[in-house]
This record gives sequence, structure tokens and C-alpha cells, in this order.
Amino acid sequence: MNLTYTPEEEDFRARLREWLGKVLPTLPAKPSPDDWPGRRAYDLGWQRTLYDAGYADVHWDASPTVRLIFLEETEKAGAPYVGANFVGLLHAGPTIAAEGTPAQRERWLPPILRGEEAWCQGFSEPDAGSDLASLRTRARRDGDHYLVSGSKIWTSHAEAADWCELLVRTDPRAPRHGGITWLAMPMDAPGVTVRPLRTLAGSAEFAEVFLDDVPVPVANRVGEENDGWRVTMVTLSFERGTAFVGEVVACRRVLGELAREARSNGRWDDPALRRRLGRLNADFLALWRLTQWNVSEAQATGGVPGVGGSVFKLRYSHARQELYDAAADVLGPDALDLGRPWTLDRLSSLSYTIAAGTSQIQRNIVAERILGLPKGR
Repeated sequence: MNLTYTPEEEDFRARLREWLGKVLPTLPAKPSPDDWPGRRAYDLGWQRTLYDAGYADVHWDASPTVRLIFLEETEKAGAPYVGANFVGLLHAGPTIAAEGTPAQRERWLPPILRGEEAWCQGFSEPDAGSDLASLRTRARRDGDHYLVSGSKIWTSHAEAADWCELLVRTDPRAPRHGGITWLAMPMDAPGVTVRPLRTLAGSAEFAEVFLDDVPVPVANRVGEENDGWRVTMVTLSFERGTAFVGEVVACRRVLGELAREARSNGRWDDPALRRRLGRLNADFLALWRLTQWNVSEAQATGGVPGVGGSVFKLRYSHARQELYDAAADVLGPDALDLGRPWTLDRLSSLSYTIAAGTSQIQRNIVAERILGLPKGR
């Protein structure tokens, strides 16, 4: 396996760096975290900028290696994160590109790439989080529509979304994994109610979504009826395999900032802290190499990440928490000040062993699908 870059890929990196150096200083100031209309406009505006420059389709039409370079360089340059476009660009879009019909790809992919439509994720339910296959939101076929009733929770970016990638149960008599269907639901459909949830960090990027006989066209089904679990595994493969690439780069940057802060405030004299930061540096370097390996494997198998994403996600979740625990050690009493760097990030890091599949679920996947161990009872 070759983890080096070709001359063409390095040329892409150089051209991207040059473009970022010119365009980033011209961007407007970021809106307040509580200003969702402003955040949506800012995030989708950045996506439109990428589209106009010819970079918007990197996530789907370029090779996984070029996509890796793009995510690495934009994060290093401090470019805007995908934000409200996260689910559409990194989850729903790749899934539709891989599993959708030509008509579905034509309908949904261009508006995502042009920054015209945002998506949210409607997977988890109050009683179906880690055990996602126990979901109970029902979809009853009525002619050329499904009528959907139930509720979802932790629905990412529901406040700003036009569409929802939605998991529903279409056959309650089928085995748990066999009666699920993947739908694209318009968020402005009658019967949709959104109630934002405020997180520990004070933000509200999640919501509860209540569905009362919401009509969803059968044409909005991605994959076959009752084959949604397989389609969902494609979605989760993208979420665990490549969606965190930029965050690894960001964590490596934060680690350097922590070392500089420790030198300036005297904490660097503590040998235990230096060892701690050195181990974290090794961890994130290893995670970056694992990311390259996962991307290389995806490139060899048609572009969909494999189960190596679960290995990555498991270690990354804990390493991120350890990084911000180290940040609190560097800051000392100032770690209680929500206005200081890294404090809010520390609070948000607590969710990483839960989001995108809990660490317990990732351990099961690694045990069963990589190590070949028998399934637990």
C-alpha cells in the first residue's frame, strides 16, 4: 500500500493552497453561534464559493486521496467548516451518490454542491440510539407516498435544513434490520415539528423532530423498501471513515497551541505534562496515518470507506477527549472560564464517544467484522 502522493496530487495541493491564500482574507466575519439564519447563510455561502472555484465536487467526484488533501489543506488554512452543510455534504450526499437513482442524484446533489439546500440527519430516536435497529418511526405506504409518524432526537442541524435523511420502519413484522427504509424527507412538509435542544456547551445544533402523518413521496426512497439498513451502513461508513478528517488536522493544530501556552505559563516545566502531550502527538500522527490507510482502502474498493473507519472512530473519540483534558491541565483554573480557548471544545468533546456510533458499538464492529469474534448474546 502506497501512502505517498503523486505529482498530480501535489500539484492539486499547491493550487488549492494558493487559492485559499487569496480568498480567505476576503470572507465576512462569522455570525454568532445562536444566529441560525446567519450561520446557514455563511456556511452555504462558503459552499457556493467552493462551487464557483471548481472545488465543490471534491467530496464525491474526486479520488479519495484528492479529497483527503482538500480536507487537510482547508483545515490547515483555517477555512470555514462545512457547518450547516455537514450532513448534506458528508453523509446524505455521498450516500445518494453511491445508492441513488440517476434522477435522485440529479435532483439532490447539485443543490448541495451549489450551497442551495442543507440537510439534517434523522436517525436516532428516544429509545433507539446505540441500538439504532430498534427504531419505531413508522412509514405507511399510501399510493405514491409514505405517511410517516414518530419522533427523532439529536437531529443534526434540523433548524437550518431543507431535507432530512430519515430512517423509518416500513415492515414491523420483518426482523429488526430487515424492515427499515431510507427516505429523503422535505422539512417543510406538513406534519413536521422541530424543537431545538441546547447542549452542554450552550449551542443548539441538535433538535427533536416530531412527525405526524408526514407525506413523503415514494420517489424519495433511496434503495429498495426494507433495504434501508444496508443503505444506512453506507451512510455510517462515510460518517466514520472520512467525515472526521478535518478534525484530526484541527486536533494536531490545537496540540501545538497547547505546547506554546504551556511554555508561556510555566506548565511546560512539568515532565508529566510534556509526556502527556508527546503521547497525544504520537496518537494523532497515528490517527492521520490510519486516515490515509482508510482513504487508500476506499479508493481501492470503489470509494465507500470500510470497517477501518470504526477503528479510527473508536480511537479518535477518546484521543479527542484526552486532548481537551490536557488543555484543562495546561489552563489550570482558567479552564473554568467559558471565554478561554478550548473550554467549550472540551465540553463538546464529551459527546464524541456517543456521536456517530458509541464506542461500545465500534468495539463490537471491530470484534465481529475485523477480528472475526462471535456476536455477543
